[in-house]
Amino acid sequence: TLTGFEADYSAAVARSRKVAGRLVKGIGMLMRKNGVEVVEGCGVLKSPDMVEVALSAGGTRTLATRSCLVATGGRARTIPGITPDGERVLTSREAIVLRELPAAVVIVGAGPIGMEFAHVWRTYGTQVTVVEMLPHALPLEDEEVSAEVERAFKRRKVHLLTSTRVQGVETTNDGVRVSVADDEGDQVLEAERVLIAIGVRPNSENLGLEEIGVRVERGYVAVDDHLRTNVPGVYAIGDVTGKLPLAHVASAQGIAAAETIAGVETHPLDYDAMPRCTYCQPQVASFGLTAAQATERGYEVKVGKFPFRPSGKALALGDRDGFVKIVADRISGEILGAQLVGPEVTELLPELVLAHNCELTPDEIARSVHAHPTLSEVLMEAAHGVFGKAIHL
Repeated sequence: TLTGFEADYSAAVARSRKVAGRLVKGIGMLMRKNGVEVVEGCGVLKSPDMVEVALSAGGTRTLATRSCLVATGGRARTIPGITPDGERVLTSREAIVLRELPAAVVIVGAGPIGMEFAHVWRTYGTQVTVVEMLPHALPLEDEEVSAEVERAFKRRKVHLLTSTRVQGVETTNDGVRVSVADDEGDQVLEAERVLIAIGVRPNSENLGLEEIGVRVERGYVAVDDHLRTNVPGVYAIGDVTGKLPLAHVASAQGIAAAETIAGVETHPLDYDAMPRCTYCQPQVASFGLTAAQATERGYEVKVGKFPFRPSGKALALGDRDGFVKIVADRISGEILGAQLVGPEVTELLPELVLAHNCELTPDEIARSVHAHPTLSEVLMEAAHGVFGKAIHL
């Protein structure tokens, strides 16, 4: 029996910042190891081959270059008329370093960022309300996945308000008042803080891009399959391109752009095949097309779905909710996508992404023996299930 247990949220945040700092230092070490000069300051493109830097230490410096890669990332998107103040009205940037656990919070947006913060804060005891204007939480995921996550969050007493619009936020002496509306009327939600988690917008302003002729569309730098802009010698990667705002996608783009600049063979990125993960409880992981999307594109779809409930490893972990779903083309057997929700599914997804990239069929996954007891057996069973051959269901 465990008695007298208290969870120290501030200690957890401090450790997370320590881990992040270690990773940042590691990148700095790699820069030095490989002879990469880091110039600290704000850069502006004066021409495709010239960058003027206002140095952080004062003064300016002009850098001549044969190629320029824009990797300025993005920042939190906000709602018109609602200005984050870093105290009561937060974006993810302030929330992730917040040392004091809020007693009650309203989260605007039930995408990955909003649901991850909802999970963390609720785990530590915060009263959490999530407001989403679309009909489901995680609205870009498969509807069955969204429904599974919604059930889990409701069991944990997270208040989910879907199909609900935020009309305004008022700060008070001791918190915030969030005005929302749905088809049934208006209401006011009171909390200590509100988190605006509705996605990211690109950092493309004040870089000199449009002045030198780079095409910028709705703030995003337009690039081709090899990350080239319309101006020779200027490339862009990451959130500023408006593809998928994920760190691993930016990393893959960086490799592809570097290969293009170096003149070596590279391959265009398949954004449909990029893994997408949400680190809440239950975890969510997916890639490719849902069954509905595949049908819309003209495929004859077969779906294999297998739950975690019969899994010995899931039962041993005490975490048996969720499922794996594999979407395949009935004619060719091509794996078109996969949607996973449940224990450690973010670690299971790469097998299915690799199978897709290597043009394996569900039958080939199913006939690859998976160790027992592991969660990966659910992948094997779902692959068997695509053509009705699942054994343990």
